[in-house]
Amino acid sequence: MSCLMNVARSIFCAVALAGPMISASPGVAAEPDYATHLQALQKTVPKGFTITLQKPFVVIGDEIPSLVRQRSTNTVKWAVEMLKKDYFSRAPDEIIDVWLFQNKASYEKYTKSLFDDKPDTPFGYYSPTHHALIMNISTGGGTLVHEIVHPFMRANFPQCPAWFNEGMGSLYEQAGEENGHIHGYPNWRLPALQKAIQRGDVPPFETMMRTSDSQFYGRTSIGTQYSHHYAQARYLCYYLQQNGLLTTFYREFTANVKSDPSGVETLKSVLKATDLKTFQKEWESFVLKLKLD
Repeated sequence: MSCLMNVARSIFCAVALAGPMISASPGVAAEPDYATHLQALQKTVPKGFTITLQKPFVVIGDEIPSLVRQRSTNTVKWAVEMLKKDYFSRAPDEIIDVWLFQNKASYEKYTKSLFDDKPDTPFGYYSPTHHALIMNISTGGGTLVHEIVHPFMRANFPQCPAWFNEGMGSLYEQAGEENGHIHGYPNWRLPALQKAIQRGDVPPFETMMRTSDSQFYGRTSIGTQYSHHYAQARYLCYYLQQNGLLTTFYREFTANVKSDPSGVETLKSVLKATDLKTFQKEWESFVLKLKLD
């Protein structure tokens, strides 16, 4: 290498093409565990990658260095700050690597060579086993924000059922900032959900919310994920957001999860609804009126 890295002082270091490039935010002192982790990554990260410290994550990408650093700041840092402001008081206890592969070929190659994985999604996924978020970043930054939700949920709400975990992650697949807070917008999951509502093919909320994790992530006979679960959970969270109730629901659900593990009773309380059947009709009407920009 043609230069030395002092991680403790967070000095930017450009490594020669023979190895990965590592950078850290100016003026932010890296803790000893981050220093050790970054030094270990130098030995294992393939050539041509850039490594950027963005606590509690380490962002690693094979796009041009300036673009990796831009994603680290504009997507990862922004999402962390926004999510912590409204929901999460604790950062994940572990250091989590965010792998941003520049295209499908890179994503498939390195998930195999680095993690011995064969992804079942073309977008990306969170791997607790590898302490990593693994992304095909060419599909867009929305999946990255979705996956950032999961380790924070794991740290702050370990009893969180799959429906709410994925509902919250999915909500922020298409997100921006309004009045200093993160805000989800209608996205690609909407048209299929609207068609399912029109067919009468969306399960009752109590059924969806009481699914086990394995049921929520279950497969249909043709091997595809039961997509209504994701879309239904997303647009329930979207409805709560649009009515100023999502942060309230999150706080009450975390407080009441031992007595209400599915969130059904908490949802009724937050909505001031005696039953969810009547609410579901209102929600379906709300969803059918939504449009993609």
